[in-house]
Amino acid sequence: MQYKNRNTSIYLPILLAVVLVGGIFIGLYLQGNGDQKKHILVYPKTDKLNRVIKYISSQYVDAVSRDELVEVAIPSMLRSLDPHSIYIPAKDLQQMNEPLEGNFEGIGIQFNTPNDTVVVVSTISGGPSDLLGIQPGDRIIKINDTIIAGVKLKDEEIIKRLKGPRGTKVNVSILRRGAPELLEFEITRDRIPLYSVDVAYMVTDEIGYIKISKFSKTTFQEFLKGMEKLKELNLEKLILDLRGNGGGYMDAATNIANQFLEKGKLIVYTEGQSRPRDEIFATEEGACINGDVLILIDEWSASASEILAGAIQDNDRGAILGRRSFGKGLVQEPLMLSDGSAIRLTIARYYTPTGRCIQKSYNNGTEDYFSDLHVRFINGEFSEADSIKFADSLKYTTPGGKVVYGGGGIMPDVFVPIDTTAVTLYYMQVRNRGLIYRFAFEYTDRNREKLNKFEDPIKLSEYLDKQDLLKIFITYAAKEGVKKKQKDIDVSAHILLIQIKAYIARNIMDNDGFYPIFKDIDNTLQAAIEYLSEK
Repeated sequence: MQYKNRNTSIYLPILLAVVLVGGIFIGLYLQGNGDQKKHILVYPKTDKLNRVIKYISSQYVDAVSRDELVEVAIPSMLRSLDPHSIYIPAKDLQQMNEPLEGNFEGIGIQFNTPNDTVVVVSTISGGPSDLLGIQPGDRIIKINDTIIAGVKLKDEEIIKRLKGPRGTKVNVSILRRGAPELLEFEITRDRIPLYSVDVAYMVTDEIGYIKISKFSKTTFQEFLKGMEKLKELNLEKLILDLRGNGGGYMDAATNIANQFLEKGKLIVYTEGQSRPRDEIFATEEGACINGDVLILIDEWSASASEILAGAIQDNDRGAILGRRSFGKGLVQEPLMLSDGSAIRLTIARYYTPTGRCIQKSYNNGTEDYFSDLHVRFINGEFSEADSIKFADSLKYTTPGGKVVYGGGGIMPDVFVPIDTTAVTLYYMQVRNRGLIYRFAFEYTDRNREKLNKFEDPIKLSEYLDKQDLLKIFITYAAKEGVKKKQKDIDVSAHILLIQIKAYIARNIMDNDGFYPIFKDIDNTLQAAIEYLSEK
């Protein structure tokens, strides 16, 4: 008996090993044959997500589309990473890319829809509609023989009917004041430019102003063109307005920063777990090396805007004025998928020249992340710079000895609070209902022949000052349901009148008319002009 037990103790481990190895090979063989029921014994670690989707689509009580499950799963995964990693379905990709590509394909008009009728506000210079003679004020009654006037179509539906691939045609029937019958146009769609530099003009005899609304493929060239225009007008100092600019292409921002910095100066660097440190330096003497520069930012300035502002601030090249920026310091890289959809995945963080990461925390989830601006407002940050508290660990020092902070946006060197002095209940009512814009549009439409004679916004403004616009507007607002409140109107009269005139000027001269008039109630821009004038 003892002898028998001794043999068992020797061979039993060998027998168990043979059985175990055999079981592994059998399991792998059955897995290769794709027989799911035979996977019960052996379940190797494979693609769990794919297995679950396959199981649901084949076994769920009701019919389920595998593709639909994937469309739900991918966004959920990306949302768990950070607020800026996103999935873009194929149907949305072109629309999302258009603003950054710098063009779209269509007929080249801007329109409004008062009283459910499409009215041309302006035509894009050199575009298909402009070349055919379509004019501001024209009413589009039909598109391809389908009546669209008075049928309450959404703007998205109208855009869908007018846009289309380059070279395709669309027929429109237009009602024009003074014309006895509808005018018929066959428009061949073409590539239409989208501009990211809203305006470039001189705010004083020596101070120029350039406003950049986003950073697209064409932004750098637009910026250079704007600078050439201002230099011909004896530019000495520059205000670069990045307020409301949510970012875009990083290289557009770094190329502009390169124009202000001496060769060898660090502009920005990026770094991620799988991406080694990548530094971008100023490469040559830029076109804007000399002269004072002041950058305007606010709580909506983000990403590429913060890269440009941080490069100027950290290199002591100029001052930043306004309010703390958004705080987006994450870099996304696109991945195109086979069905035409795409992922924009965060692959690195960017850092300003002093080493600041200005990305604000997203540890409490996406909802808290995007409600941060509301919290800032409630805490008084838009009114008082002292309400902003930074930890000493986020403190950095520029080569010139200036203290700057990371961890949540770019802090301006000169704080300018939001201006609420002229905001009254009456003003909020007419603004929130869109009555200021609508009145300006209707006034322009009725008086277009007279207004079109003006080419200078200041002369147009002087003419409008003689037309008793505010009185006419108050009557208009009353008909639209906002009762006259004289005390409120006395407080808000100036900003109401300036906004009305600025919108009328935009209807006639686009942004070249709007900004020189709106400047008078832009307290941040006024502070910037005062700051540079004293230097």
